[in-house]
Amino acid sequence: MHTPEQKIKEIEKQEYEDLINQAKPKPNLARNMVWAFVVGGLICMLGQWMINLMLSRGISLADASSATSCILIFLAALFTGLGYYNELGQRAGAGSIVPITGFANAIVASALEYKREGYIFGVGARIFSVAGPTLVFGFVIAVLVGLIRVFLS
Repeated sequence: MHTPEQKIKEIEKQEYEDLINQAKPKPNLARNMVWAFVVGGLICMLGQWMINLMLSRGISLADASSATSCILIFLAALFTGLGYYNELGQRAGAGSIVPITGFANAIVASALEYKREGYIFGVGARIFSVAGPTLVFGFVIAVLVGLIRVFLS
């Protein structure tokens, strides 16, 4: 049973949440989807352009793919450290989390956030706090795909 004071607090809490929901800006879904598509596409297009450039210079596909991955990771980490990638993420939303650059951003952003706590107990201990779940689910999916492939072969 609720006392009258508890009922009043619950009503006040609900009224406050209603006010917040009314004042909260509504996202423009169509614009957000277009921005995500364009930015994600541009990041992927940059990666494909790098691969094509390296292939035209006589580098093998495996080496060109590896080099492109390293360059994209470096660029995402650099732009995160300079503060540009987070700004891109605010404008582009999901388009900025193309797997390889988004993961690099998550790692570097975590490192920067915990840097003030020290390199051992801050950065070292918490660097994977954001990216850790991504790794776990990635490993699980990789194992499941591997098992499916083994059993279907």
